[in-house]
Amino acid sequence: MRILLTGSNGLVGTALREHWVAHGWEIRRLVRGPVPSFGDCRYWDPTAGVIDATVLDGVDAVVHLAGEAIAEGRWTAAKKRRIRESRIQSTALIARTIAKAISPPPVLVCASAVGIYGDRGQEWVGEESAPGCGFLSQVCVDWEAAASPALSAGVRCVFLRLGIVLSSKGGALARMLPFFRWGLGGRIGSGDQMMSWIGIDDLLCVVDQAIQAHGMQGPVNAVTPCPVSNREFTRLLAARVGRPAWLPAPAWALRLVFGEMAEAALLASVRVRPQRLLDAGFTFRHPELSGWLSSARF
Repeated sequence: MRILLTGSNGLVGTALREHWVAHGWEIRRLVRGPVPSFGDCRYWDPTAGVIDATVLDGVDAVVHLAGEAIAEGRWTAAKKRRIRESRIQSTALIARTIAKAISPPPVLVCASAVGIYGDRGQEWVGEESAPGCGFLSQVCVDWEAAASPALSAGVRCVFLRLGIVLSSKGGALARMLPFFRWGLGGRIGSGDQMMSWIGIDDLLCVVDQAIQAHGMQGPVNAVTPCPVSNREFTRLLAARVGRPAWLPAPAWALRLVFGEMAEAALLASVRVRPQRLLDAGFTFRHPELSGWLSSARF
């Protein structure tokens, strides 16, 4: 297959590139920085509305992952603007370009996030659940809506609502591992907040299914069916590295350091069921956190 990919240098994008190359798929990459005169990269600038429409020629699917990192640093006004604009402007540009194409690709797979549900405590939520409140929820709502031109043009659109993506090569787990190895790990806040997660190996298969399963469309929760509390996550990770986890991060301290970001991304609880994946017969390699941690190479 021939895939057009954005966000190709991120954790998921890098893993997808390696995965697809191993399967003999061809990848075209949209990048914002300098583009070499050879290879698979094409330049685009979502802020300026710049894209070469010929990049879609002969493409079987567009996988759009680009976006400003959310859980890094305090949310200043400028940071929140980048989080929002990097997702909505880029998605709208791709969707408009697809809609105008003479032969548009049959499917657009666009990243979204379980942050759309907001802080829901212990409540189970699924794809049919209403969005929550707050900044992240609204960003996700507008992010998915930005793809409407492609949808109106008859292109199958899949919105992968990502939970915490676990990989020893990057992301949240890679940032936590050194502290746990030093015996400095601990629960976050009360530890009762639910964490909806997926291992990177399962996520690669979810993306493949989203591309190839013609009946899959709309929002799809890209998480395992077995979310865990932060307390349980901490216990299992500490056991995996053979160190105690005795140093909790108090909620008040997180709020003091990270402000709104701590409330929305670190302390919020979301217990998500991947109902559409289950209905489609998707089989998770590692549905349980303990199994994923046992198989992971640290």
